[in-house]
Amino acid sequence: ALIFNYIVAAENVPTSIASMLDYLDLQPLAFMLFANLLFLLLGCILDATTIILVIVPLFIPACTVLGIDLVYFGVVMVVNVMVGLITPPYGMLLFVINGATGIPIRDIVREIVPYMLSLFVALLVLILMPDLTLWLPRQFGYQG
Repeated sequence: ALIFNYIVAAENVPTSIASMLDYLDLQPLAFMLFANLLFLLLGCILDATTIILVIVPLFIPACTVLGIDLVYFGVVMVVNVMVGLITPPYGMLLFVINGATGIPIRDIVREIVPYMLSLFVALLVLILMPDLTLWLPRQFGYQG
């Protein structure tokens, strides 16, 4: 992760991504859908900590350029990464449940499918309704 962060900083990758998105005239909703799809796919193969610390910061300048509230982006990305914790094949919580109970992972996956579908629907609602995501922070005085 340190080597990757050094390369990203040296090559100024976040600014390049922001410039490219500004050039493409991408809408904020399209960006959020694309970013969430990417994070869902990454959640299947990477650890949540790696995604949050290494990959998410690459998208922050793009959010600024597109006018996406960073609290909204952060909340949605954390929820997305948490969904990745139960998404096969690498879902870390699958291994925790397997280790604690001895239930085979294929049986665990079969039982969590309905919950995963509801989590995907909840994530889609959060993406499509930024005001829902920002309601609680605004109750505590957040002006974003």
